[in-house]
Amino acid sequence: MTKENKFILQGQKIVTGNVGGEAVVAREAISFNGGVDNMTGVVTEPGHQLEGVNVAGKVLVFTTGKGSTGGSYKIYDMAVRGTAPVAFVQVTPEPITTVGAIMGNIPIVAGCDQDPTVVIETGDYVEVDADAGTVVVIKRTE
Repeated sequence: MTKENKFILQGQKIVTGNVGGEAVVAREAISFNGGVDNMTGVVTEPGHQLEGVNVAGKVLVFTTGKGSTGGSYKIYDMAVRGTAPVAFVQVTPEPITTVGAIMGNIPIVAGCDQDPTVVIETGDYVEVDADAGTVVVIKRTE
């Protein structure tokens, strides 16, 4: 029997909502306009840490968004198609991902008391309660 390794990050609500899922972590910025295929949810930006990874239905943990304002509409389109992440946990929020998440009803927590891109690993189970500003992390066990 293994002991559950669980901890809580405290951050700030950026977009309301409460959801859980498997984490996909990037320690670099993501562009949703040209860097993620909105039809599939696969990261397509050449050389990106997550290139080839599908973020659909995952809790996307990343530093911040980048690129043009068209990224907001790509996030919304992904939400409509069911190819969007279920939540964002960001080091630093910014307008592109925030607007897209508002339109697509995707919760965001940012500004956590620990860097989420360091303490959360791809495959961990993450519960995002944006209203409380909390991110519960249950470490995956091998």
